[in-house]
Amino acid sequence: MQKVRVSLFLLCSFFVLAGGCVSQDQYKALQIQNARQAELNKQLQADLDAVRLERDQLGLQLKDATARGGIESGTLRDELRALEESISQKKALIARMQQQLLHGGQLPPELSTMLEDFAKTNPDMITYDAENGVVKFKSDLLFDKGSDVVASSAAEAIKALCTILNSEQGREFDVIIAGHTDDIPISRPETRAKHPTNWHLSAHRAISVLNVMAGDGVDNTRMSVRGFGEFRPVVPNAPGKKGNAQNRRVEIYIVPRGM
Repeated sequence: MQKVRVSLFLLCSFFVLAGGCVSQDQYKALQIQNARQAELNKQLQADLDAVRLERDQLGLQLKDATARGGIESGTLRDELRALEESISQKKALIARMQQQLLHGGQLPPELSTMLEDFAKTNPDMITYDAENGVVKFKSDLLFDKGSDVVASSAAEAIKALCTILNSEQGREFDVIIAGHTDDIPISRPETRAKHPTNWHLSAHRAISVLNVMAGDGVDNTRMSVRGFGEFRPVVPNAPGKKGNAQNRRVEIYIVPRGM
């Protein structure tokens, strides 16, 4: 219980630090806070694994007691329910912490202004979410259908973004590249051979953007990728797995170093 209380305190502190336009000093404090949170995340995951093991062992005991008609079955069931509740709480807490790590909050005003101006020069391809520090590319303009090869027409836009990320204002931040698709299944055999599912395609596209950004000078140690497939749509897909173009996107999260 003490570990959960401590983690909730750290999480609340993280929300406060990430909630608005903050100074560089506050971002340095956030980096220290993040290191502590990362260690806590490891502890929580270890606790979760231990509780799961205990649950599995208790389940075997309950099965044996039930088969024997033992009087301890009721007590074992109560203990099992308590363990299941503990597992659910720990999983929810870990998920909340990981989700907050992805949404780093507002960026310093000068950097945010640079990104706003960048998005305005490419309004058909790019949007910038100033509240969460996220640059969003429409993947229909980044990739051909079913492909993870970045279109040459998008290269200049990515290069311009990398110039901002490598500027004095931007280089204090890391980059998380997240790929998303709609819910249209991969059907063409030649596409499915390279990308068996939308999950694969979203991850492969994120990696392709990372490779382009690395070629444009963003240090590999600052970047990571995620692939969400069809499972985080921003708008409903059309019925019958007909998709929605708005859900096909690559999001670039700009977060304090070390997150």
